[in-house]
Amino acid sequence: MTKIHRLEIENVKRVKATRIEPAQNGLTVIGGKNNQGKTSVLDAIAWALGGDRYRPSQPFRDGSTIPPYISLTLSNGLVVERKGKNSDLKVTDPGGQKGGQQLLNEFVEQLALDLPRFLQSSSKEKASSLLQIIGVGDKLFELEKQEEEIYNKRHAIGQIADQKEKFALEMPYRTDVPKELVSASSLIEKQQDILAKNGENQRKRRNLIQLEDEAANIQHKIDALLKQQSLVQADLEIARRSAEDLQDESTAELEASIRNIEETNRLVRANLDKEKAEEDALAYRNQYRELTATLEAVRKSKIDLLQNADLPLPGLSVEDGELCYKGHKWDNMSGSDQLKVSTAIVRKLNPKCGFVLLDKLEQMDIDTLNEFGEWLEAEGLQAIATRVSTGGECSIIIEDGYVAGIDAPAALSKTTSWKAGEF
Repeated sequence: MTKIHRLEIENVKRVKATRIEPAQNGLTVIGGKNNQGKTSVLDAIAWALGGDRYRPSQPFRDGSTIPPYISLTLSNGLVVERKGKNSDLKVTDPGGQKGGQQLLNEFVEQLALDLPRFLQSSSKEKASSLLQIIGVGDKLFELEKQEEEIYNKRHAIGQIADQKEKFALEMPYRTDVPKELVSASSLIEKQQDILAKNGENQRKRRNLIQLEDEAANIQHKIDALLKQQSLVQADLEIARRSAEDLQDESTAELEASIRNIEETNRLVRANLDKEKAEEDALAYRNQYRELTATLEAVRKSKIDLLQNADLPLPGLSVEDGELCYKGHKWDNMSGSDQLKVSTAIVRKLNPKCGFVLLDKLEQMDIDTLNEFGEWLEAEGLQAIATRVSTGGECSIIIEDGYVAGIDAPAALSKTTSWKAGEF
């Protein structure tokens, strides 16, 4: 990984003349009061390495007639310079070969020069950046879209199932009515059969009476009609035996059914409607369970996708479309953890870039700074940061454009003999 080994800056914004050798691993804090040149140091580094997009709108130091000069020596041996009236870029490799911005772009990550752009982005944007970096953004987007569609469909199915169940529960059910609708023609046909049968019985009864009458007449003529009497007597016995087994059937029940057929059928239809509502509710409930299983499968795919992804930091994940570290979303992360995540993402974007620039760390307490510095050292990363402070946590102090404790170069007091780039 490429890091900043040494830097020299003259006449850039508020910096008069500064030489800094930042720690190769860990945190180098540039401290000082406001308007002393701290941020100017970071701006100079970003301009030197990032190109004209990072050129300050007013790069010349006020009151200076000498153009800005920046020289950075990188850990890979490259020397990067910007000097002259137009601040032309010059990149020299250890072999003396010349290069330009394209060479720098290979190992300088833009986000390392402008980390606040990432820090100030929304949680969704941070998560999206991470997913694109690890190459699962498109796949996760498809899974989330599929999850949303299934969830919405399941929600609608669940509402219908609830409505069906409520509707079925409120409907009455009669256990004393037939299972199927009653047919009026069938009842009438049965009634006609019974009436026909009863008519035949009546005919037989009349026949019995007639035979009995004849038998009585014959009895009077018994003497003369003994033979005839014997025949009639035999018929009479047969008729009596047949009449004894006859039983009339009542049509009262059928007549009542015919009279009440509409009410009966209404109750039957009500029962059938209730049964249909219960069947519909069960069908929708089964669909809901199936969609739940599908939804869980999609969610598991999302989890597996992120667990198997090459994340830049252990404990880093994306949950509900937001960046999370150790189970905490961005706004609940400590300041140290936010810096760790941001720096790790820079390293993942370009493994060749081993440094980041951080401005305005005064909002962080000493413990947070120490924790972040220890993590940088353990990871072999370099951070150069500014802080409004003159305390012991600062690696160097900038005062009035110079490094405090180091006298201004004598050459600076004599403008006529001062040459850019010489201290």
